Amino acid sequence: MRELVGSCPELSIRHQCEILGLTRSNVYYQPCPESEENLMLMRRLDELHLEHPVYGSRRLLVLLRREGRQVNRKRVCRLLQVMGIEAIYPRPWTSQPAVGHRVYPYLLEDLEICGPDQVWCSDITYVPMQRGFMYLVAIMDWWSRFVLAWGLSNTLEPEFCVRAWEQALASGNRPPRISNTDQGAQFTSDLFLDAVESAGVEVSMDGRGRWVDNRFIERLWRSVKYEDIYLQDYLDGLEAGRGLASYFKHYNTQRPHQALEGASPADLYCDPAAYGARPPKWDTSSY
Repeated sequence: MRELVGSCPELSIRHQCEILGLTRSNVYYQPCPESEENLMLMRRLDELHLEHPVYGSRRLLVLLRREGRQVNRKRVCRLLQVMGIEAIYPRPWTSQPAVGHRVYPYLLEDLEICGPDQVWCSDITYVPMQRGFMYLVAIMDWWSRFVLAWGLSNTLEPEFCVRAWEQALASGNRPPRISNTDQGAQFTSDLFLDAVESAGVEVSMDGRGRWVDNRFIERLWRSVKYEDIYLQDYLDGLEAGRGLASYFKHYNTQRPHQALEGASPADLYCDPAAYGARPPKWDTSSY
């Protein structure tokens, strides 16, 4: 939304902000870029988090110091927050999403997913680059592991998640019965929830700190990073966008998937009957 301000020169910036529901400070503020040293630390933290997702800032700090990096815990905590990364661990009931955010129950427990477009899952991950960093969102079909849509953004505002969701609706065979996400602020925002529910889709959310509830897309992130992002070491967002477009095409249509007995996600999504897909027993609608 912020990038739209200034596109209509006949209106003042103040009037444009009022129309878009933005504060002027949000438009004028230019965030300071992270130093080269911090970018190197953030990439290493991202790698360590993939290897040890249960490690919090204290253990990550120990690992960094073992590598000879002079860093304190306050710095590690700040960088993890910028990256949108947090450790996986049981949380007390006092840990709640931001005030005003809607939270929905987890609907997939003991639910048999036996075909495409029954459940889609969504998540966001951090993308390190030589010049700065980006955030990557993906919408994936749970049963086939087919990536329906993805998007990059340099902020964690929910608009880029909504764009990916709308792209998935346009590219998929049909809307899913259930959309599953974590409880991140982007997915609990009214903007994203309204986009999901307006398509007639039920909302399911993981328990706090429960990565296993959205495990398939977490495995996707490991594949994307180890097979593409870390190897390519993208220069900037433009290069990352082009490279990831090529990778996701390969992932969907060519990459053999061990969990799919060597088939590709596109094989299952485009020809589900050949792989034993069937209507779900839990859905009594005309699905």
